[in-house]
Amino acid sequence: MVSSLRAEDQSLRGSFKDLVVWQRAVELSLAVYKLTACFPPSERFGLSNQLRRASVSVASNIAEGYGRATKGEYVQFLGHAHGSNCEVLTQVVIARGLHFGSEEALQITEDLANQVGRMLVVMMRKLRS
Repeated sequence: MVSSLRAEDQSLRGSFKDLVVWQRAVELSLAVYKLTACFPPSERFGLSNQLRRASVSVASNIAEGYGRATKGEYVQFLGHAHGSNCEVLTQVVIARGLHFGSEEALQITEDLANQVGRMLVVMMRKLRS
C-alpha cells in the first residue's frame, strides 16, 4: 500500500526532469565536460576528473532526493547537491588560476554553477518552512 501511494504521489507531482534546477544542473555538467575537454592530458585523472564528478553529482543528488520518501531526505540530498556545486565553483577558480580552458567556457560554467546554487538554496528554504 505504501509503495503504491508513493508511486501515485510521484506521478501526480511529475518528474525530477521537470525541475528547472535539475535542468540547469544538467546544463552545468555539459558545460563542465566541454570546459574540461581542452584541459591538458596530464589532468585527465586530476582536476578534470574532479570537476566532472562534482558536476554530475549536483544533478544526480537533486534527482535522488526527489525520489526519496520524505521531505527531510529530499532536503538532505539537495544539501549534498549544494555541496557538490560549491566544489565545482572552487575547482573553476583553480582551473582559471592555472589558465585551463577558455575564459568564455570558464565564465559559462561559473555562471551556471552560481545559478544552480541560488536555486538550491531557495528550494531548501521552501522545503524547510
